[in-house]
Amino acid sequence: MSSAADFPEISRRNLLGTTVAGIALYSFHLPLAQAAPGSFAPNAFIRVASDGQVALVMPQVEMGQGVYTSIAMIMAEELDADFAHLTLEHAPPDEAHYANPMLGIQATGNSNSIRAFWKPLRTAGATARAMLVLAAARGWGVDVASCSAANGQVIHNSTGRKLGYGALASRAAGLTPPANVTLKDPRDFTLIGKPLKRLDTPDKVNGRAIYGIDAIPPGVKFATLAASPVFGGKIAHVDDSGAKAIPGVRQVVVLDDLVAVVGDHMWAAKKGLAALTITWNSGANAHVDSRSIWNDIRQASSQKGVVAKAAGDADKALTDGDKMDAAYELPFLAHATMEPLNCTVHVMADSCELWIGTQIIARVQSSVAKALGLPVEKITVHQHLIGGGFGRRLEPDMAIKAARIAQHVDGPVKVVYTREEDIQHDIYRPVYRDLLAASLKDGKINGWIHRITGAAIMARFLPPAYQHGIDVDAVDSAIDIPYDIPNKRIEYVRREPPAVPTGFWRGVGPNNNVFAIESFMDELAHRAGKDPVAFRLAMLEGVPRLKSVVQLAAQKSGWGGALPARTGRGIAAQVSFASFIATVCEAEADENGEVKVHRITSVVDTGIAVNPDTIVAQLQGGLIFGLTAALFGEITVAEGRVQQSNFNDYRMLRINEVPKIEVHLVKSGEAPGGIGETGTTAAPPALGNALYAATGVRLRRLPIDRDVLAGRRPA
Repeated sequence: MSSAADFPEISRRNLLGTTVAGIALYSFHLPLAQAAPGSFAPNAFIRVASDGQVALVMPQVEMGQGVYTSIAMIMAEELDADFAHLTLEHAPPDEAHYANPMLGIQATGNSNSIRAFWKPLRTAGATARAMLVLAAARGWGVDVASCSAANGQVIHNSTGRKLGYGALASRAAGLTPPANVTLKDPRDFTLIGKPLKRLDTPDKVNGRAIYGIDAIPPGVKFATLAASPVFGGKIAHVDDSGAKAIPGVRQVVVLDDLVAVVGDHMWAAKKGLAALTITWNSGANAHVDSRSIWNDIRQASSQKGVVAKAAGDADKALTDGDKMDAAYELPFLAHATMEPLNCTVHVMADSCELWIGTQIIARVQSSVAKALGLPVEKITVHQHLIGGGFGRRLEPDMAIKAARIAQHVDGPVKVVYTREEDIQHDIYRPVYRDLLAASLKDGKINGWIHRITGAAIMARFLPPAYQHGIDVDAVDSAIDIPYDIPNKRIEYVRREPPAVPTGFWRGVGPNNNVFAIESFMDELAHRAGKDPVAFRLAMLEGVPRLKSVVQLAAQKSGWGGALPARTGRGIAAQVSFASFIATVCEAEADENGEVKVHRITSVVDTGIAVNPDTIVAQLQGGLIFGLTAALFGEITVAEGRVQQSNFNDYRMLRINEVPKIEVHLVKSGEAPGGIGETGTTAAPPALGNALYAATGVRLRRLPIDRDVLAGRRPA
């Protein structure tokens, strides 16, 4: 009988980290090449040390969505690791090993962390398990089929002999990985599907969690900055005498487009910034305002677009039946993450070190290298937890600005945006205009034309996803509209707003498309004299998963039941991010147009639920995020400047305004879909449809206009 002594142990390299319920979360990476002697590193995601410690490398970043827990569950499930004693590490900037399979780059977004890595990570875990089992079987001289694995051990089934993974690491490392492995049948899952507690919660509660803004390298100074209030403006003159008189202010850094004050602490830097006298050269964009932007996009939307998808003869079908058309508009939105943008940078003679929480670690590395004129390998990026991303941290601009400032500072400097700088220098969710036309015949939609006009974010962010004049994100959830419509055409008109930088915002393309489609579906249902639920169900025979959640949402919400005056229910259904979701909103609008959302019922079929609790939490958060945008969200521009500056004029939904939210999960054996953004896209159309049911007023533009609801202004 073999024992652990048959497989010599080698001490594992000591690492500093913070323990979370037995799991260490590291704010740095350990490159694969540095795996300790005697350890087992079968792939980029899994390392087993000779002492039995299992390290899982997280290819996606944790920004509150619970992905570290879910990814750990997926890998530990197939690896049969001891889930209570894992180590989690941030992946380094390395697109060769950690690129998102659905995006082709190393990025976290588009609600695809689980669906993109579902099979690769299961395969990685199963491969490592197979090699460990084989190592044990050979050591015992038994048939590999007579062995199994559980909780970080290999067991010989007939004799009960056991060996821990650490004792097997060295021998397993010498084996050739199998070309094919068998993944577990979902019936055999021991972790996946359970509502396990999130691994990052305890340290977020007790304050030990390290976000980017918490990184404090030795000797760090603090800085905050002001960029031109006009898009693209430059500095003409800076009087820094007042700033330098502030105690704790050490330095004022003046660049061509921004000025930063460096101090011993953030308060000194902030006070120093306020004491500066800055004269700006506004440049060519000083005339840009919201009115001109909307006039431009409305004019553009009157032109035919590039056809993204077509079936049948939509033009002919629109002449055959009861024709209806409508236009829907969505405004610029800021991200307003609770952790303001920040980046700590130390620029040295021939290298640079950064501490940041980012959704695009490899792009941050390459962007800073370019800005500083250094080789990429000379840029070290330490990844940290993120206090809210929502797409904002898919941009490297903060890291670039911080690096440019740090070039003029001796030692590391932490650059932090004020909330005002954050909101007025965002990369905004674009304005969108959706024109829809449809014809009704025999109570169903016979013809459908949907023209989407807005910015092409992909053309800048990921050029291969912008081909032949079509931005795949801009038409998402529109080209694959789930309803049975025989004649349809979806068009896209690219229109970039002048001066205003645009980027991804939680919900991305489905934001505008689901709002427009589901609002229009409601209008068509009323035009046809049909109940909105029944109208949708009649055209969902080919999409049983969506039909099922619509039926269940109606049932769970009490659809059709009596309600008080000026209170209504509205429904929205969608297939977005490979998840099927139906949401019913119950809302009231009083005589003054003030809105109170009483209840939201959401039913989702997202395939196999890796962690049901995380799915419920993400839907709740997404629904609140979407309601906030529908009720209050709007960024406006005047004289080239964003007019909003903080939460006083860029409102958030407050705790007393949050409705009762019920989330119901449909059990499914399908591969997991995305969930982080589906609630955001569901809430606005469901709310708009509820307000129509309550008041008879149709709102086709967000945010909700109280004056229109109250009849003080026409719709």
